[in-house]
Amino acid sequence: MTLWRGKEPLVLASQSRARQMLLANAGIVFEAVPADIDERAVQQASGLLAPGEIAALLARAKAQAVSLGQPGKYVIGADQTLALENRLFSKPAGRVQAAGQLRDLAGRSHELHSAVAVARDGKILFETTAVARMTMRQLSGAEIRTYLDEAGEAVTSSVGAYQLEGLGVHLFERIDGDHFTILGLPLLPLLAFLRSARLLGV
Repeated sequence: MTLWRGKEPLVLASQSRARQMLLANAGIVFEAVPADIDERAVQQASGLLAPGEIAALLARAKAQAVSLGQPGKYVIGADQTLALENRLFSKPAGRVQAAGQLRDLAGRSHELHSAVAVARDGKILFETTAVARMTMRQLSGAEIRTYLDEAGEAVTSSVGAYQLEGLGVHLFERIDGDHFTILGLPLLPLLAFLRSARLLGV
């Protein structure tokens, strides 16, 4: 069963399993076509420093890059940044870096900025950015080691070394923001745009 009414499948310019799950659960037929762009180079060339602006820039870049190779199709680009005050985090390269990120985040609040953009034939038709505020509980060295042992390689696939939809939920004491923003795709405003374009049945 699908609610998608487009003549062609929607295209998601991402390998993110969380984003793919959100679209699939919403009954949308889509294809995943990762964007072949150097995200760090795009970010550095822009000179942008604000985390929300960086997320929006990269979401647009991904959507535009993939849409140029998918004529006539609607393409979604998405990106997420994690900011602890003025510091931006990237995905940890391995266990040691993941442990360091968790030590830095423990007992403090950080922000997740999630952006989504929709492009067609290289033109941006829609974009928005949402923010979630995450407060991680105090964590002992032993708790961090146990978490890393149990979570395994998954910690390197997400900025901040956690996945809230998995074992990462144990790390937090408070969350302000919607679930979709935390998973990296502001889904409600995206669905509103798709409805306005008469691409959804509901």
